[in-house]
Amino acid sequence: MKKFFANFKGDAFGGITAGIVALPLALAFGVSSGLGPSAGLYGAIFISFFAAFFGGTPTQISGPTAPMTAVSMVVIAGIIATNDGDVAKALPYILSVFLLAGLVQIGLGALGFGKYIKYIPYPVVSGFMTAIGIIILVTQILPSIGYYPKEDTEYVNQFKPQAEELILQNILKEEAGEGILVLEDFKETIKRAGELQPEAIDKESKTLAKTETSGVLGTLKILPRAIQNINWLELALALSTIFIVYGFKRITTKIPSALVALVVVSGVAYGFDLDYRAIEEIPSGLPELHFEVITGFSLKSITPYIFTAITLALLGAIDSLLTSVVADNMTKTKHNPNKELIGQGIGNSIASLFGGIPGAGATIRTVVNINAGGRTRLSGMIAGVMLLFVLLALGPVASKIPAAVLAGILLTVGIGVMDYKGLKAIPALPKDMKIGPIKLSSEVLIMLVVLVLSSTWDLIYAVGIGLVIASLLFMKKIGDLTAQRSDVKPLKEEAWSDEIDFPSILKEEVFIKHIKGPLFFGSTSDFQQLAKQIPSTARTVVIRLGRMQYMDQSGLYAMEDVLVDLRKQGINVLFVNLLKQPRYMMERIDIIPDLIPKEHIFKDFNSCLQWIKNNVKDQF
Repeated sequence: MKKFFANFKGDAFGGITAGIVALPLALAFGVSSGLGPSAGLYGAIFISFFAAFFGGTPTQISGPTAPMTAVSMVVIAGIIATNDGDVAKALPYILSVFLLAGLVQIGLGALGFGKYIKYIPYPVVSGFMTAIGIIILVTQILPSIGYYPKEDTEYVNQFKPQAEELILQNILKEEAGEGILVLEDFKETIKRAGELQPEAIDKESKTLAKTETSGVLGTLKILPRAIQNINWLELALALSTIFIVYGFKRITTKIPSALVALVVVSGVAYGFDLDYRAIEEIPSGLPELHFEVITGFSLKSITPYIFTAITLALLGAIDSLLTSVVADNMTKTKHNPNKELIGQGIGNSIASLFGGIPGAGATIRTVVNINAGGRTRLSGMIAGVMLLFVLLALGPVASKIPAAVLAGILLTVGIGVMDYKGLKAIPALPKDMKIGPIKLSSEVLIMLVVLVLSSTWDLIYAVGIGLVIASLLFMKKIGDLTAQRSDVKPLKEEAWSDEIDFPSILKEEVFIKHIKGPLFFGSTSDFQQLAKQIPSTARTVVIRLGRMQYMDQSGLYAMEDVLVDLRKQGINVLFVNLLKQPRYMMERIDIIPDLIPKEHIFKDFNSCLQWIKNNVKDQF
């Protein structure tokens, strides 16, 4: 217990700061998901607290994130659409999917699957993250200009004939189930159809209008009409929010600019009694436990959503463990991936029981926590408690926040979440495949397939298709390379024959590393451990690359990260026998010559040894 509170001051400050950063995002993600701001806040409270308490990354702050919210939004919209557009009716099914996703994460951690997450190739992650950014950006255009399709009477009226037909179909289905419907007598059907209330038709029409304009394609379809019906006050609030989010960062980064924008713009709108649209009311008091999720939970009821829940769980696992790696690099520690998955699963499971949307480890919030002094799991727990205090003490105040302000914050999130590093690399990557008359990079192909399918069709299937394509292309490349060089030796680190006569007096100053196989998305994690293998006395590292026939984009960036770290430590790096394909990749993004000058690349070990004898002196 004493060890638990050993860094109490730093953890308290880090947790409170991270909680402040999380507040506007939690509210915004809740609104974006379709369940309302309270769902985002509940998710942030419970996931932050329990994922920290049970997880395997002491400094990680968890909660709703952009990728998890984007997938949740699709899940929520789909289940609501199949439940007559009634959120209350659909809620038990929605929360059951979230609960199942949490249980799957616990199972993945318990079975030791955490170590396999590294096999997700970079182009798939890059395409997915950029698609998330596009989805958020496009879907937040309508609320940022104050246009809500289901409130556009003229537009909604177009769906009334379809609504009447749909309601009639539902009546026929009910009668068939009740045994009322017979071919000879439609009296009961005619009676029920005649009793249709205008309110029911109007409600169904609004549901159809909302469904028709959901997602990227739906938003783009209705956009011309929306532009003709701009609410200039809402647009001004959204633009003001965006301006403050980016502008305040130029003044200081110690105070979260999103929180400043939220407080300032909301304060002005409320203080001057502007006629703006507020977010849904946040219930006061502690969140209620949804017993119907527990009592009604059965595989039969959620069978159609099992694959969706598994995908949501895997996405949360990837999102969290990537953030764990960031935390490790900042704190020089090592997280426990399986324990982290169990913690995330417990957090998501508990959040679902209280009506919260699912989440994962949040990179920005984790970085803020570490920079503010957080070092133990207590910081994440304090962040959750801090958000609970906001809910209990400031719930009625938070309910006055303009919806356009949260839309503005989400627009900045969408811009920030896209993978610009991967996008910038598109022109530089080698065009190693041909589709008809078009030549392009296989890495780019994978990224674009995931990006386009995720943005316009289905996030879940897009990732699966991307993984299949990446696996097939990788197997083809490795098969081709193996056919060319069939004398592959076991991966065992030992001195090669031409290293036997290496001067013993320089062995403390020079560290020799062999790479004996392709550097691809499945081996990058092991390669990144290179820096930890180097003795403290070494000032020069020789990397022998004669058996590294192939390097993919993931391996390329892993190599870049290691070389940057070594340069920061003042260590010279020498390449020996660099083959054609890896050299081409490294030249395309300027690893050569920016990090490795051409004079540090040698055709064979003997010429490298001569350079070492001339330039490396015994310091001991």
